[in-house]
Amino acid sequence: QVQLAESGGGSVQAGGSLRLSCAVSRYTYRSVCVGWFRQTPGKEREGVAVFSTGGGSTYYADSVKGRFTISQDSAKNTVYLQMNSLTPEDTAMYYCAADLDAGNWCMDRPPRISFFGYWGQGTQVTVSS
Repeated sequence: QVQLAESGGGSVQAGGSLRLSCAVSRYTYRSVCVGWFRQTPGKEREGVAVFSTGGGSTYYADSVKGRFTISQDSAKNTVYLQMNSLTPEDTAMYYCAADLDAGNWCMDRPPRISFFGYWGQGTQVTVSS
């Protein structure tokens, strides 16, 4: 059973930065697909950034390209989402998700949200103008 725990959300003014963290526990597979997703009330959950620990390209939503960066610290089993130049449109609940990357589904674009079997509880990001 994989457990994910997000942290780092909060309130920030437009133009500011936040770094979200996702601690991934009990995952021993070599290739894991990890992603950050976000959702606002009344809207579908959307992929923000996705990558595979086994390698390959990283996905970024068009709306965050050049501003957000997903990265990992393997020693700490932690995945980060660095968010810069935040705008009020980035306000959402952010979720970390992961699952075994078998069959290269992690490289599908747009990200296959339904393939992610493990989700964190979410962390709120609020950007004020």
